[in-house]
Amino acid sequence: MTYQPPEGYQPSPDYDPTKPDAAYPTEAVEAAPPAADHRDEVRRQALDDVRHTRTRAAWVGLIVGALVTLILLIFIVQNLDSQNIDLFFWTVNLPVGVSLLIAAILGAVITAIVGSLRMLQVRRAVKKARP
Repeated sequence: MTYQPPEGYQPSPDYDPTKPDAAYPTEAVEAAPPAADHRDEVRRQALDDVRHTRTRAAWVGLIVGALVTLILLIFIVQNLDSQNIDLFFWTVNLPVGVSLLIAAILGAVITAIVGSLRMLQVRRAVKKARP
């Protein structure tokens, strides 16, 4: 199937069939965008600045924290069977859910301490490196 031009079509006087099609501008090529596009870009940038804020991040963190707390509460309520826990010379009788919650909290505290020490170390190195 070959292209058939519409009836009454006349090529432009500067048309040369030996040149590739890319050498000729078509009607689909538009002029430079109007100044309104610049304003739209500024609006989009303002919206992007509002979309990514610390308040939004804090709000998302609070929601995720509430969901995790709810899941932990359900876990603890479903695992109320008591268990003896021996650690060196201590013996404690706690529900399984509570003991696992305590272990998770201690793991998070240890991780936070190690992370804080690393941030302090990097901050000191950056201060020393500044002129």
